[in-house]
Amino acid sequence: MHKLYITDLDHTFLHSSQRVSNFSKKIWNEKVEHALLSVATARSFSKTHEFLKGLTLKVPLILLDGAMVATSDKKLIDIQTLSAKLSSAIIQESHAFNIQPFVISLNSHKSLEETFAIPPLLNNFQSFLIENNYATDNRLAFKKKIEGAKDTLKIVYMGEKELLHPLAEHLKKVFGKEIEVKLAPENYMKCYFLTILHPLGDKAHALNIVHEYLNYSLKDTTVFGDSLNDIGMFKLAGTAVAVSNALDEVKKVADIVLEQSNDEDAVANYFKANINTN
Repeated sequence: MHKLYITDLDHTFLHSSQRVSNFSKKIWNEKVEHALLSVATARSFSKTHEFLKGLTLKVPLILLDGAMVATSDKKLIDIQTLSAKLSSAIIQESHAFNIQPFVISLNSHKSLEETFAIPPLLNNFQSFLIENNYATDNRLAFKKKIEGAKDTLKIVYMGEKELLHPLAEHLKKVFGKEIEVKLAPENYMKCYFLTILHPLGDKAHALNIVHEYLNYSLKDTTVFGDSLNDIGMFKLAGTAVAVSNALDEVKKVADIVLEQSNDEDAVANYFKANINTN
């Protein structure tokens, strides 16, 4: 039986330029006939497909921090969303902190088309992100009032830790087990992201879904990552591998810490050395 390998994208498989290197593409497409290869990412279906263009994708993708599991041909396997009522209540609670979030929601369970709702008031981090990374993205919807949607996949705040940590603690206190709250540094932007998800919308839950779908065991799975949202699947998988640029908290729970970073094609080099093509 082929082993299963699942890698995070940003700061793990992608270079810091937010691209898959030609070397990583070559190794992936060579090894995909001898192992099951996939990704577990905070990115959406459309953005993931954009990044992975030219790669053979045979295994379900873990998307949006685990809120969605889908095949590359848009077969939806699992989805965990927040209701419009709950997500609007979350946004309302954040008004006292003088910050407004992005809201990513699903428009269609068939096409997997998403809306990326933009609030009327943006801080400097949000403005920079939109102008430099999403200026031509047709998912963008600029709102006069930001509120929850029917199938809210995640709510994302950007800012300094000093602002977002109190907000995270407040939301945990108000909503408890109704939501999953993730606060983590984002090295691209040199700020923090506060992400609000369904309580089952995490990579660990999604990894279990993939295992059930493929009828695979945890011991036959190797996962790769760098950030706090990877820790749950690190604790589940048979082998957890951190890239050299991973956060210290991630390295502490990894079985293996690679000497190479994402910009040195750490994951592809691991594939090259460990996936037997004979």
